[in-house]
Amino acid sequence: MKVAFLGTGLMGLPMAQRLLAADIQLVAYNRTPEKLAPLQAAGAEIATHPRHAIRAADCVILMLTNAPAIYNVLLSDTAWQTLEGRTIVQMGTITPTESQEIRDAVVGGGGEYLEAPVLGSIPEAKAGKLSVMVGAEPEQYQRHLKLLQNFGTEPLLIGPVGSAAALKLALNQLIASLTTSFALSLAFVQRQGVDVDVFMQILRDSPLYAPTFDKKLQRMLDGNYADPNFPTKHLLKDTELFISEAKSRSLDLSSIKGVRQILQTAVKMSFADDDYSSLFSVIKEWGE
Repeated sequence: MKVAFLGTGLMGLPMAQRLLAADIQLVAYNRTPEKLAPLQAAGAEIATHPRHAIRAADCVILMLTNAPAIYNVLLSDTAWQTLEGRTIVQMGTITPTESQEIRDAVVGGGGEYLEAPVLGSIPEAKAGKLSVMVGAEPEQYQRHLKLLQNFGTEPLLIGPVGSAAALKLALNQLIASLTTSFALSLAFVQRQGVDVDVFMQILRDSPLYAPTFDKKLQRMLDGNYADPNFPTKHLLKDTELFISEAKSRSLDLSSIKGVRQILQTAVKMSFADDDYSSLFSVIKEWGE
């Protein structure tokens, strides 16, 4: 099998490198060509246009920013005409509705489509320890299981296309909400003069603890949000996707809308490309 990898950003690059390390033939495309240099140095073929990558491969993996990017790269007139007989594996974060619409377009072009969004960040991508959630027919899942195991040892079939995309949004909503709640409690105990080490000791020994708290603690205390594993602008995008999809499900979205406002403020404060733990600065400075 020859794989085309479209989108080699923060997550796409280490994921594509995993395939090369497994001796899988790879052709890569990225809208910012400079990001392809490490893959070219490792032996990947480089495509200057999406249609060239698609035409050269049996399977096409997408790790693109959002649905508009997928339409631009995969479903433009020239690229869409090359889809016949090829498998598209969509691994980015989009809504279930968008995923189903893209599936219909791919099938209309003679290809097949499955979604396989992932939970985890750059360290897990490098180690092949991402949680891979698959939206596909059981037969498709079995046929592509070995490929997906390069990214995570136990890819899980969630259900048909749309189900894995929905689960991914639910999990990213938790990332946003948990981090915001932790940041608020941390800022509160600081303002009340409570020792942060004592706060963390009690928290770690309680059922309230989540490992993500310790992952973000030092960044928040230091105000150092550089070199992100997941930028603020991406978490804002995913939060907006969750809200847009959840509107039709008769859910009370007031809590996550408050989180979205904090993330929007973080972006306005020039933290867009920094780690999403930057939302701590918004919470801390809100009333100042």
